[in-house]
Amino acid sequence: MGFELWGIEYLRNGKFSTLRIYIDHENGIDVDHCAEVSRQVSAVMDVEDPITNNYTLEVSSPGMDRPLFKLEQYQHSINEWVEIKLRHAFEGRKNFKGVITGVEGDEVVVQVDNEEFLLPIESIERGRIIPNFS
Repeated sequence: MGFELWGIEYLRNGKFSTLRIYIDHENGIDVDHCAEVSRQVSAVMDVEDPITNNYTLEVSSPGMDRPLFKLEQYQHSINEWVEIKLRHAFEGRKNFKGVITGVEGDEVVVQVDNEEFLLPIESIERGRIIPNFS
């Protein structure tokens, strides 16, 4: 459809679930784009039926506080402030708030205060840009 699939989140909250699809485009995303993708995805989901319980489908742009899903997204976000939550504790912590200073192999380099951490991409549960943080 000409949009970039930025990422997908599937969130369960008791008996309620949300399937959130983030799309992006070099010219931006508006409500009509989200509605168009939502109609297409809904049609496919109705036929394929991969999610058996009830859920809400949301289509959105990544926004200013964009979530990060792929190593390439972290690479393009160097020098940005980020919040990262790990699946398992690393050096006694799961949450990191700092600046992305690079990507080395399959690890995201984050500077928190005066310390650098190399976080394997497969260990990251959730990452999100913090806009205008200083």
